[in-house]
Amino acid sequence: MTENVRIAIAGIGAVAEMHAESIDDLPNAELVAGSCRTAEKGDEFADEYGCNHYADTETMLDEMIPDVLVVCTPSGAHLEPTLAAANRGVHVLCEKPLEITTERIDEMIEACEAAGIRLGGVFPQRYNPVVETMYDAAASGRFGRLAVANAYVPWWRPDDYYEGAWQGTEELDGGGAVMNQSIHSVDAVQWLAGATMNIHGDENPVEEVFAYTGRLAHDDERMEVEDTAVTVLRFRNGTLGQLLGTTSMYPGSLKRVQLGGREGTAELLEDELVTWEFREEQPNDSAVRTKFTETTNGGGAADPMSIDYEYHRRNIAAYLNALTNDAPFMLDGREARKAVEIIEAIYASADRGTPVRLA
Repeated sequence: MTENVRIAIAGIGAVAEMHAESIDDLPNAELVAGSCRTAEKGDEFADEYGCNHYADTETMLDEMIPDVLVVCTPSGAHLEPTLAAANRGVHVLCEKPLEITTERIDEMIEACEAAGIRLGGVFPQRYNPVVETMYDAAASGRFGRLAVANAYVPWWRPDDYYEGAWQGTEELDGGGAVMNQSIHSVDAVQWLAGATMNIHGDENPVEEVFAYTGRLAHDDERMEVEDTAVTVLRFRNGTLGQLLGTTSMYPGSLKRVQLGGREGTAELLEDELVTWEFREEQPNDSAVRTKFTETTNGGGAADPMSIDYEYHRRNIAAYLNALTNDAPFMLDGREARKAVEIIEAIYASADRGTPVRLA
């Protein structure tokens, strides 16, 4: 892998703009092309970012021969461009979720491993400094035996968000408020809780879930899946948790994560650390409390684009650095799969009305 990584993007939608801005900021990356079936949108993207536009991803891969394909197509259409890249020996960085079922994800992982290429995922909250700080505290045992790991995503989306779009459909979204919006927090809470456990390889920190879901604020004509979900989590070490995921709570509020145990509690409101209290105070705790203050953007609570792309940039930079240095990447395909595995269990539990254990 050369130091200057040539990148193409499959799917020129809203999230592709964040990737393009991030790539533009990175000294070791060059955006060479984007694929989009809509000519006008593709040409505008190409003009703005100084790259080429293709109507077809496979043609783009054949003609541009990029080092990396970033997959930004609708969630249920991540498999096909990944397979196309694997067939050509092109590395893949894929937006969340990797795909909408673990079966399709496993096909992606197997194809990439067989081709000897790197499949990476995008969960920018893992690159949020305050979430990293919580992870380090969990990994160092500051909470003692972790008792509680909660995540709340009390968001809102208006009716026109789902009007004639792929969002909210079974085929391309694979779910609603959990699979699309709350998946970032699903990944974050399992990663944080997992830091306190002896987890091996692709073993999931979550052992069992029990969930209720409903479509309570949007009508059936616009949305096929849930806009509200409440889940109880049991982790493999006995830690208990709750997950709230909605697009039904007007006007939308910032997401929240809580970790707590006998030795301390930390609570995060978007980027603000509202609680950082431990039985044993450490010298830098006061500085930590003052470092992470009030969030300055909407956090996606009502507008999916009211977020800072800085954590996307850090996520992409980490993936590219892993490629160029032949080093491990925290969000490889098997790790990025875990959030979808949990969400599949949530939907199965809601359908059956019973707890569901993860494999």
